[in-house]
Amino acid sequence: MTTVNRTFDVHPQPSVVIDYLKDFSNAEEWDPGTESCTRTDGSGPVQVGSTWHNVSKIAGVSTELDYTLESLTADTIVLVGRNDSATSTDTITVVPSPDGAGSRVTYEANIEMKGAAKLADPIMKIVFEKIGSDTEDDMTTVLNRLA
Repeated sequence: MTTVNRTFDVHPQPSVVIDYLKDFSNAEEWDPGTESCTRTDGSGPVQVGSTWHNVSKIAGVSTELDYTLESLTADTIVLVGRNDSATSTDTITVVPSPDGAGSRVTYEANIEMKGAAKLADPIMKIVFEKIGSDTEDDMTTVLNRLA
């Protein structure tokens, strides 16, 4: 399993950040690998059980995962994406920043490769660390626009 963790501060308050990030369609704006992310469970409020189809390009390879919002609280979002070769669990925690002026965001991605894809785990760790840094940069920029 590959785990990537990033913690950073942004200007908007936690409720604004959670409200934006819970709609995984917005990953097109903040996730550098995402090419498209389309909600698949219809319209209406985003809630536990909402689903999205995500198409990403990672290290030049296109991959598709179907994501479900598994958990949503006042400070935590858990999205789980699945396909035949991997399960990705993204946990985003948003709390007031230490100075109280905005939010502290912790983004953790756990990627579990399945079957023959497990052989790529050591290489994927390097790839996902780079993606994690790019995601932190992009997410910071996009979230600060919400302030």
